[in-house]
Order: sequence, then structure tokens, then C-alpha cells
Amino acid sequence: MAGLEVLFTCVSGGISCPQDAAVCFVHWEMIKSGLRCVGSGDVPLSTDKRSELLPADWSSNKELYSLRYQASDSDTQLLLKAITVDSSLIFNLMNSSTQQVSDLTVNVSDHVDADQLHTFDSVYKDTDGLSEMVKTQLLPSQDRPMGQRTERKSRREEEDDRRRRQNEPLHMPSRHPRQGTQPHWPDPMAPPFAVGGADLDPFGSRGGGGMILDPLRSGYPRSGFDPSSGIPDILPPGAVPQGARFDPFGPVGQRRAGPDPDHLPPPGYDDMFM
Repeated sequence: MAGLEVLFTCVSGGISCPQDAAVCFVHWEMIKSGLRCVGSGDVPLSTDKRSELLPADWSSNKELYSLRYQASDSDTQLLLKAITVDSSLIFNLMNSSTQQVSDLTVNVSDHVDADQLHTFDSVYKDTDGLSEMVKTQLLPSQDRPMGQRTERKSRREEEDDRRRRQNEPLHMPSRHPRQGTQPHWPDPMAPPFAVGGADLDPFGSRGGGGMILDPLRSGYPRSGFDPSSGIPDILPPGAVPQGARFDPFGPVGQRRAGPDPDHLPPPGYDDMFM
């Protein structure tokens, strides 16, 4: 904790809420990592200079803190922003050269005592936990470049979302199959999808029964009757062309019976006085 008390004492006049104390602590961690603060705001100024202290107007906006840092041994510019969301602070640190971003969310009440804002010995809680969060999640390192943690977290969140969607009973599966896999499509003519297959294959060319009966290919034995020779008292010879399909419409080989007596008009049907 060496140096934090000196920093806190120097900026205590600008600390008026728990968020100010949290930003002061994160600033101290960045100074320990070898960075130096060069000013506030998003735009670099010609008057910028490296310093371990916070700028005079660092806490003027309680909703959005914006501080610029520079490595002590290079010209790399880093932009730190802290956004107040309810009782939390969301820190975002961006490398201005590579546009890589790291982030950290801090629940302020877990690390700052709001009733002891001007007492250094009592204002901070769980300093070791907050220090570890800043080092592992926000600050860049040689083994973990900026943006790597965020990308890994994003993949983990995507995997969690995918598993959660699979367990949801109303989840609709994706219509786009994964690469390297072929969807298994069932045979449309196999049960139970064969229902109505006769409509799709009317002549039964697939081996099943069709919906159109062809008497020449029905498989049933046919009589030796040749309709092209004519039907006595029904059709004269040659009325049906040779080889044409013919559906009989009366008894074959028998003479037509005489008229039914019921077909004749009754006696005196036209006598109006009967």
C-alpha cells in the first residue's frame, strides 16, 4: 500500500463520493504498473506531461471519468474511462494505437466505505481483492496483451449462451448447418412419409401402386375379348381402333335384352279423364 496514502491525501479535496475513491485506487494501481497520467479528457493537449498525480479536474464529472496515461518508457497512449452505473463503476482501458480494449466492473460498495471517505485508514475495504482484479482484468501485461481477456470472455459467454439455448424447450434450432457436416434427410418414399406416394407417382414406376389404373399393365389376366372386332348389337366392327383402351359398357357376347315393360308409357297416359 506504499504510496496510496500519499496520493489519497493529495487528492482528498476532490473526493466527495465513493466513486471518486474507487477511481483514485485504480489510478494508483496504474501508476504502480509503470504508467504515468498525462491529463484528463479524450483529446491530447500540448501541455500534457507525465505525472504520478491526478489532474486537477479529474473528478469534475461523477458520471464519466476520463483519464489519459502514457508508458514511462514509450509513447504508447492509454485512455481510461470509468462510467457510473447504479452502484457500480465500469472501467474501460483502450490502447489508442492498437484500439485494443480491456474492461473491469467494480461494485463500489464492496471496496469503499461511503461513511469514511476522508479517513484513509477506513475508507478502503478488501484492497487485495480490488488490486488483483485491476492487475488481471484491466492492466495489460507481456503475457496477456490488451483485448485477450475480453476475447476469451466473449467466447466463454458464447459457449454458455449456446448451452443455455439448447436447454430451452422453445428454442428453434439454427437453419444453417455447421460446416463439415451434412444434414440427414429421410427418404420421402419411406414410411411414415410414404402416405400419399401414389399421388406423386401415379403410374407406380417406383414399384408401388399408382393412382391411375392401366389395364394393359395392371398385372391381372385379361380375357381374349378384342373390342376392335365389334360388339354384337352394340358396336360395329372397327368402331374401336386396334390396341386402343376400351372400357366395356355392357355385357360382352350377349344380345341386348328387349325393352323393360316399365319403360313403356302406361295405357291411357295421355287421357286427361282417367
